[in-house]
Amino acid sequence: MQTIGLELLAPAKNLECGIAAINHGADAVYIGAQKFGARASAGNSVDDIDALTRYAHQFGVKVYVTINTILYDEEIEDATKLVERLVDIEVDALLVQDMALLSICSGVFKQKGRSIDLHASTQTDNRTAEKALFLQSLGFSRIVLARELTIKEIADIVKVLNPATQIEVFVHGALCVSYSGQCYASEYCFKRSANRGECAQFCRMKFDMIDANNSIIEHDRHLLSLKDLNQIDNLEDLIKAGATSFKIEGRLKDINYVKNVTVAYSKQLNNIISKNPSLYRRVSNGECRYGFTPNLKKTFNRGFTSYFLKGRQPGIFSPDTPKALGEYVGRVKEIRGGRLSVAGTASFANGDGLCYINAKRELEGFRVNRVEGGMLYPHSMPANLQKGMGLYRNNDSEFNRQLAHAESAVRKIAITMEFNTTRDGFALTINGRTIAIQYTHETAKTPQRENIIRQLTKLGNTIYECKEVIIPDPFPFFIPSSVLTDLRRRAIEQLKQQDDYSRRQNSNICYTNKWSEPNTQMKEKASYLLNVSNALARQFYESRGIYPDVAFELNHPMKGLIMQCRHCLKYSLGFCERHGGSKPSWREPLRLRLSDGRLFTLQFDCKHCQMNVLI
Repeated sequence: MQTIGLELLAPAKNLECGIAAINHGADAVYIGAQKFGARASAGNSVDDIDALTRYAHQFGVKVYVTINTILYDEEIEDATKLVERLVDIEVDALLVQDMALLSICSGVFKQKGRSIDLHASTQTDNRTAEKALFLQSLGFSRIVLARELTIKEIADIVKVLNPATQIEVFVHGALCVSYSGQCYASEYCFKRSANRGECAQFCRMKFDMIDANNSIIEHDRHLLSLKDLNQIDNLEDLIKAGATSFKIEGRLKDINYVKNVTVAYSKQLNNIISKNPSLYRRVSNGECRYGFTPNLKKTFNRGFTSYFLKGRQPGIFSPDTPKALGEYVGRVKEIRGGRLSVAGTASFANGDGLCYINAKRELEGFRVNRVEGGMLYPHSMPANLQKGMGLYRNNDSEFNRQLAHAESAVRKIAITMEFNTTRDGFALTINGRTIAIQYTHETAKTPQRENIIRQLTKLGNTIYECKEVIIPDPFPFFIPSSVLTDLRRRAIEQLKQQDDYSRRQNSNICYTNKWSEPNTQMKEKASYLLNVSNALARQFYESRGIYPDVAFELNHPMKGLIMQCRHCLKYSLGFCERHGGSKPSWREPLRLRLSDGRLFTLQFDCKHCQMNVLI
């Protein structure tokens, strides 16, 4: 029975973060180019992506490039040139939102005589089996599912797809409150489109919630701000549901976040595989050694949730703050002058960052200048800090020092060497590949075994690590160290050339009009919700009998939907009677009000268990 390959997919803000992700156990990384990525501020040159790709492919690690914004007509030429360059440097896949890319890629692939995979970004709003089938029919090799799905919903989608179609799921990091690709709030309020990589984080702002009588139900709270996703304890369930790629969010996060989170999830995947070696395997090569123990609580997080994976549940949002809380470390035990003590088991270090929720339900923080005899001396004692308040550490200086160390991780590919004689010389075989050298057989005056092993295993800064050297016993011949060095160098060079990962053997998928019948889900959404912002995308849909409106970004409607959310404020505040909540005393419709007075109506779509935000 063939084992199932599992992929840990890590974010790369830049080349440095990408290399760190690979060294710390990622099987694939995703990175943005200078344009057209859903994180506009995390762009990279094609030269840097090329360098990352060449480094990654040594380990069989894949590189995916995000071209997952919607395109305007005047950008089609630049997008085409970008795709051409990415094909040339042999990246492994492109993440796509705009269907214009299907036409662009088809033309580029035909011109180049080779193709790379296309992945349907979560920005294409992938939450139903029908949508997944639609995308599969277009030739997408992978579908990135919406973060909001349950285990059952994921499994149901997998069941209807061709087994060759890969399913990618998010497992860690920030959550968008709206279904991805269906949020227009930032564009509406600030002319910064989430579909163009410029989200202004409308969902992290403070709101009042008022009812039909203008009575305030909630005042000045972050009602749309969610906690961060954490599925590390649910990986096995996701694997059983049929997901094979596990994505860490964070192309705007720093390198320490990438290191810590990648190691934590890599170790967890390895634990699952070790229990089921006949079922699962990692899809890249190499073994990692780490100089620290990962701890997900110690890097940026707003508190954790498994979201809807096991059904609707309370505690998924963070109404007091959209900022990082970090790990809980105890309660304030005593405040005396310019120092304080903490009741708990945590130890502290100079430079730690601590924070707390004050009496006004706002986050405040301070830096610890000095730790002495169990007492903490802040840089400046916060005026609102009180005895009994819970403390969180959102900057662990000692942990960050460990992560910053050059040897926080080392990744090596294990090899076995077999050294032997030939008729007219000697041969070195590494992992089944042999290099021979001519050299006269001379009887040795002293034992040679130790020197042979020492010279052959001097692998220096290569990506290889020798686990065993096999030498005939007895071995009576003399061979100079210089000859052994040359033999090793040539054998390693051949190994690198043959192991150099290549996409030239891919399936050369042709992105054509395989889908002939209009898709029901797509027809129902034939409005600005299909995000059609160029002539190629319009042609794509109209050829399938779907006639969408122009994208929201090009023609702001006076009324309509700006968010579709599975997060429901009625439920989260304890007033959903369908789920055992209290009967509310307010009168609907409810509205959210920004500090500048702008109002947004909440529509509770109980049939689909969904909350819509309307203008």
